[in-house]
Amino acid sequence: MDKIEDLNKEIRDCKKCRLSESRTNSLPGEGNLNAKVMLIAQAPGEKEDSVGKMFIGPTGGVLDELFKEINVDKDEIYMTNLIKCLLPDYRKPKQDEIEICTQFLNKEIELISPDTLVPLGYYATRYILEKYTLSTPETKQEFQNLYGRLFLSELRKILPLKHPTALLFNDSIRDEMIKDYRKIKTLMEDCKWYPVCPMKRYYEKGILDKKWIELYCKGDWLSCVRYDLEESAKYHPDWMLPDGSIDKKLSNY
Repeated sequence: MDKIEDLNKEIRDCKKCRLSESRTNSLPGEGNLNAKVMLIAQAPGEKEDSVGKMFIGPTGGVLDELFKEINVDKDEIYMTNLIKCLLPDYRKPKQDEIEICTQFLNKEIELISPDTLVPLGYYATRYILEKYTLSTPETKQEFQNLYGRLFLSELRKILPLKHPTALLFNDSIRDEMIKDYRKIKTLMEDCKWYPVCPMKRYYEKGILDKKWIELYCKGDWLSCVRYDLEESAKYHPDWMLPDGSIDKKLSNY
């Protein structure tokens, strides 16, 4: 608690770049210090900058709607920004601003130590994927294919999502975004079938790669083929992997 409070004070007092000259408030993260999930937005908006609190402007209203749809309370997660200060005229963040400000973000990640990072939008997603040495597409258009997919690094799970602001400009993507955001709730709890799943047994015997457990059993289990078959009481062999492929060598154990 003391370490995060010291960090928050450092963020509020920061004058390391040009953004300190035009901002009203520099915003530290807020939320559950024991959260399994950390949301990382791009930067505060005008209302957030004025009041000094995250997600209270128009975008915050959209996020509240999304959270209501997926049955998640803000108090369950930790929320922060890639850039802690308002970007003038909502311009793009400059590289030196990202390099300076992410020193704070990296410390937040270290102190909160969430299981899953959820970067929102292009700049937050690009930074987080590069930080954990995961490949990033060369164009913004290709980034669209990343949203809603769960990635696994050596240390964290990463779930890039479209920024809630996107709904302010295009309401036709609402159903798609609700579907992707629902994975936040999924990632906050393990699959109910995991205690009796053969994947658990194979993993504990050391014959199944940990990635299957992290990406499915303790990750996006709603995308697990085995989960769907269990829910519909349909037969599937023990050696069927979560993606539906068959690993016959597992049948020997």
